[in-house]
Amino acid sequence: MKYAFISGIPASGKSYLAEKIAKALKMKHFETDDWREEFRRDEHADWVDFFWNKNEAEYWAKTDCEEHWRNMVRQSEALWPEIFKKIGKVVKSGKPAIFEGVNILPHLAHKDLDFPGIFLLGESLETILRRNKQDPRWGQTEELQKKEAEIFFNCEGPKYKQEAEKHGFKTFPDPMLAEKELLKILRIQK
Repeated sequence: MKYAFISGIPASGKSYLAEKIAKALKMKHFETDDWREEFRRDEHADWVDFFWNKNEAEYWAKTDCEEHWRNMVRQSEALWPEIFKKIGKVVKSGKPAIFEGVNILPHLAHKDLDFPGIFLLGESLETILRRNKQDPRWGQTEELQKKEAEIFFNCEGPKYKQEAEKHGFKTFPDPMLAEKELLKILRIQK
């Protein structure tokens, strides 16, 4: 069966690409963010809303890139057992699927997933900011949305890239370049 994943920074085009590929290849598309509501009901509830439970302005004032990335890793590792369990149920069903979400970190995918994937790093700071304003993640003010976009692109992007390349995953600045690779990956799977 055919499986792949897309991860990377917020507002990089992951959902757009996953939807497009899933439709073209008649696959299911699963966003790991859609599972968060279920995760709120178990012992991982604090990690589901880790960022949203904080005052964003204070968080960015006190948190540098390294600490923020450590928080992303801790959140992803805390949620991963449940994410992996959900992915496993889909794979066990035998139905082709593409999984997408920021919490699919390279070291977790490398350790547990037996199918390939790619990481989107964002085309430009301007593009990430524009998309972030259209669909705000956390920040409700333009100033906070700009700070988020800067962190996504200038902090998280290089971290995903470094870790992805360490574990043999390809990274892409935009969804169009990644689309060709994903189609190739999915078409060669038996």
